[in-house]
Amino acid sequence: MFPFVTASPQDVDIVPDAASIDSSVSVTNSSLLTASLSSSVKDYVFENGRRYHKYREGQYLFPNDEAEQQRLDMVHHIFLLILGGKLTRAPIPESPQRILDIGTGTGIWAIDIADEFPSAEVIGNDLSPIQPRWTPPNCKFLVDDVEAPWLYRETEPFDYIHQRNMVGSIGDWDRLFQRALQHIKPGGFYEIQEFRVWFHSQDHGLPNNSSIEKWQRLLTDGTARFGKPLNIVEQLAKKLRAAGFVNVHEEIRRVPIGAWPKDKSLKELGRWMQVHAIESVEPLTLAVFTRVLGWGEDECRSFIYKVQEEFGQHQQFYVYAHFIYGQRPAT
Repeated sequence: MFPFVTASPQDVDIVPDAASIDSSVSVTNSSLLTASLSSSVKDYVFENGRRYHKYREGQYLFPNDEAEQQRLDMVHHIFLLILGGKLTRAPIPESPQRILDIGTGTGIWAIDIADEFPSAEVIGNDLSPIQPRWTPPNCKFLVDDVEAPWLYRETEPFDYIHQRNMVGSIGDWDRLFQRALQHIKPGGFYEIQEFRVWFHSQDHGLPNNSSIEKWQRLLTDGTARFGKPLNIVEQLAKKLRAAGFVNVHEEIRRVPIGAWPKDKSLKELGRWMQVHAIESVEPLTLAVFTRVLGWGEDECRSFIYKVQEEFGQHQQFYVYAHFIYGQRPAT
């Protein structure tokens, strides 16, 4: 076994940013907080054969098309496998009233948590309106930028805020955590579920001529230049504490890539992880390499093929997953 390491029917809505609010209209008018989807939000951007978000165009480097949605749903399944079918690690109350899922993606986690806690109003936000129209009655989705000023009322705080797969998407983690703290009930929790996007080989260290080794170094450099670093998860527990969260816990799990483990459950997890690793290379690479690092599309696709081919080999690859949660002080 791998070690378990403990260290310390509704429509999608759009939330306008502060600059778009008419100050002459009362903010108590609910139409200011949730308005119908405008055509401009779905006027997607197409680049290098992939589709990207239009709202806050360019702020997010990864696509939102059908292929990416399938990959994100695969990630959800993988996290369920890692956590033994559970959706959370934080000890949230049995009957929470309000839950926020930031960067909700396809909304699959938000829908599942809404089913698990029918007592809660669940809100999922994202730059892309790619969530299903039909959801549990206690679940809704908003098109919103979590890095813009939050328009949720502090008088209606959340019992629990969840983030997953947000590394590479946030420019100022300190500000995000400070805002989150203001919108969580005393005693409520913020939880982080993220992969450390750096791959290892148990057979031997990745050689310098490894395509995966070169790829992850370029990916790390490109996202850092963009201002939204991908490899930052090892700093997030410390940043949670600095923002004012207490009782911060971190669990780190080593996750196999490939069917090489002997343990049956880890073998199944590894198979899913290998497929996911191969399918992640293109969406993680294209915009970073072409927009930030200056590569051409043909050069980029040739390199993507080499990385995917290496992930498909029978090597004992693995990666680390971090589960971090912290609590707003009770008083």
